[in-house]
Amino acid sequence: MERYTHITIEERCEIARLQSEGTSIRKIAAALDRSPSSISREIKRNSNTKGQFQPSYADQRSLARRWTGSKLERNSDLREAVLDRLTKGWSPEEIAGRFTKDAGQCVISHETIYRFIYAQIARTNDFSWRHYLPQAKSKRGRIRRGGGSSVSLIAHRKPLKERPKEANDRQSPGHWEADYMLFSTYGQSVLALYERRSRLLFASRQESREAKSTANTMKSILAPLPPAWRQTVTFDNGTEFARHYDLHDIDIQTYFCDPRSPWQKGGVENAIGRLRRKLPRKTKLDSLSDEHFENLLKAYNNTPRKCLDYQTPAEIFCKEVLHFKCEFTSRPAPG
Repeated sequence: MERYTHITIEERCEIARLQSEGTSIRKIAAALDRSPSSISREIKRNSNTKGQFQPSYADQRSLARRWTGSKLERNSDLREAVLDRLTKGWSPEEIAGRFTKDAGQCVISHETIYRFIYAQIARTNDFSWRHYLPQAKSKRGRIRRGGGSSVSLIAHRKPLKERPKEANDRQSPGHWEADYMLFSTYGQSVLALYERRSRLLFASRQESREAKSTANTMKSILAPLPPAWRQTVTFDNGTEFARHYDLHDIDIQTYFCDPRSPWQKGGVENAIGRLRRKLPRKTKLDSLSDEHFENLLKAYNNTPRKCLDYQTPAEIFCKEVLHFKCEFTSRPAPG
């Protein structure tokens, strides 16, 4: 009697292909030289929640069931320490890096932490585990969204490839990214402006995402800055930025990402992701006091960044622009 072998990813691809063609389970089994019961069990156990058999998802499910534990499973003290910091909003990379710094050697890798969390979801089907992670995703990878692009609705639009090259290396100041942070309650949003050199974030609660109002808010934030610190702004293709050309009045050039490519303005996307830890989508913005909102922005701008040699965005901005000590809220301090 031949020893049983696990179904491979190649066989799962063939199962998915034959199943999409309407092939019966018995014929699929014959094609793969497997028993019909094995194929039936594979499809039943490893299909997704919609009943669809997808090879990569099936492979992940199968591996999760065979998972015999990790360092976090075996070491309860380490597990509690990791989960405690995840609860406080630390990312797996930050936890792994800090543990290594404190111990003088690698204690655990961020991949081990990710695999532990996703294995718990796969094994237990308990999706609450995802809330330990900064973006609370139930599986890794980008979320694809359908829909068309509003590129044709934006007048005087310049693509990102025309943006000056000095904006790309983050060494030159004055290059900004803008986006909206949206919430569950209709009409509530925050306009975020992110400076690529210092990583500073300005933000303003908006009553409307109407294009003229958006442009006026950005002008009021950026106009007081020295010319060297207001050179370009990069947007996605939302129609709320259709009046981008109003910024040309204060000598700011405007550029747009390629359709469905928000990663091209990854700085502001990352900043919004950090704010989400304290301002989840279900937040009622009108219930937040101005002081609370400004304190959240101060916390963001006064958190050290590894990419800034552990200086804070506020320190970089104060040193290079204002040349005196100050605190940052949603607007620059008056000159």
